[in-house]
Amino acid sequence: MALAPARTKYRKSQKGRNTGNAKRGNTLAFGEFGLQSLTRGPMTGRQIEAARVTITRHLKRKGKLWIRVFPHKPVTSKPAEVRMGKGKGSVDHYVAVIKPGTMLFELSGVPATIAKEAFRLADAKLPFHCRFLTRAE
Repeated sequence: MALAPARTKYRKSQKGRNTGNAKRGNTLAFGEFGLQSLTRGPMTGRQIEAARVTITRHLKRKGKLWIRVFPHKPVTSKPAEVRMGKGKGSVDHYVAVIKPGTMLFELSGVPATIAKEAFRLADAKLPFHCRFLTRAE
C-alpha cells in the first residue's frame, strides 16, 4: 500500500503551479546526512516508498532514517479510452509537491561513505536530481 493521507478535508484538488524554491523544510533538521532535491516536480507515494526500501536495505537496518516529505495532494485520472467531458476523474494516487531545496530524506548513525552510497541508490529511484548534504556544510 502506497503512502496516502488517512483523511482529507477535500477529496479532489486543483493542479496548481509549482513555482519558487523551498522556503521551509530545506535544511537538515534531524540527521547528520540529507538528500536534497535540486529540481521540482511531483513525487508519488510509491517513489517515496521505493527510495525508503532502497536506503534501508543498503544500511542493513543500521542507523536512523527520517522521511521529510509526505504525499498530501490528490491526483485524479479518468479510465482509459473515455471520451472528454463528463466531469473530473476519481482520485488515482497522492503526490508530494517538491520544490528545489526540499529535504527529502535524512540519515544518522552510519558512516558518511555508507550514507552517500545509500542516497545515491535512492536518487536513482526518484524523478529529479538530488544532492548529498552533511551537517558540516
